[in-house]
Amino acid sequence: MSTDSITLRITGKPKDIGGFEVRRLLPVAQCRSVGAFVFLDHMGPAILAAGEGLDVQPHPHIGLATVTYLYEGSILHRDSLGSVQEISPGDVNLMTAGRGIVHSERSSEESRATDRSIQGLQLWVALPKEHEDMAPAFSHTPKSALPELTGEGWHGRLVAGSLFGETSPVSTMNRFFFADIRADAGVSIPFTPDYEEAAVYVVDGELDIDGATLEAGTLAVLEKHPTVTLTSMKEAVFVVLGGDALPEPRFMYWNFVSTSQEKIERAKNDWREQSFDSVPGDNSFVPLPE
Repeated sequence: MSTDSITLRITGKPKDIGGFEVRRLLPVAQCRSVGAFVFLDHMGPAILAAGEGLDVQPHPHIGLATVTYLYEGSILHRDSLGSVQEISPGDVNLMTAGRGIVHSERSSEESRATDRSIQGLQLWVALPKEHEDMAPAFSHTPKSALPELTGEGWHGRLVAGSLFGETSPVSTMNRFFFADIRADAGVSIPFTPDYEEAAVYVVDGELDIDGATLEAGTLAVLEKHPTVTLTSMKEAVFVVLGGDALPEPRFMYWNFVSTSQEKIERAKNDWREQSFDSVPGDNSFVPLPE
């Protein structure tokens, strides 16, 4: 369905990622990217019983940066650089794969002691072509360091990029934005990001975008250079994201993203031969899907 402001609605497909289902919004056949975002998963909401946990085993990435943002629960990140970082709601983990990195995402032993809820978003950003072979890197930014966004009846947090007169301290290779917003019922927010492409994803509640209703679990891809009004029909939690359009198409296979199919084939072979660096303290191996 399309309106003057919304070019595509995406409701996503459930997928198991090691203990519970996620809703995958990007990519789809009709939309391979929004700005540099080539992947979007909504994890949960789910309840993990005591003794159970999230267990995403070590797996490789190339050519992208992962952005992890939680609403509930926690995840323990480990990677082949030796990084060990537990992420909590409102924080942001940014892992830049570059020429290659391996990481795992699990529930910590402490968090497995009790029943707890988990919910969050994970996004992949395709690196600019000139940075695809950069050295891998990892950074963690606590919520206290992220700019707060405020308006009448709404507030939010700017995770990356520049929006509503604020700029996030999270350093990125691309020009993109990502913000988490909570609005009371009946609040209207003018949304005119200074980027070519943008989308809105409703985590909870219901939005109206220039007369079109957007329910929870739906991603709305907006017209180019959007100028829209976001109105919360009831109390709502949503994210806005986007950026400058990718100048080249991307090949994607499993956890690999690149402008070059040859680089993806090389990464596949490297993973088969286990020549990627391993994750200290988490040495299990996930076979390449064939």
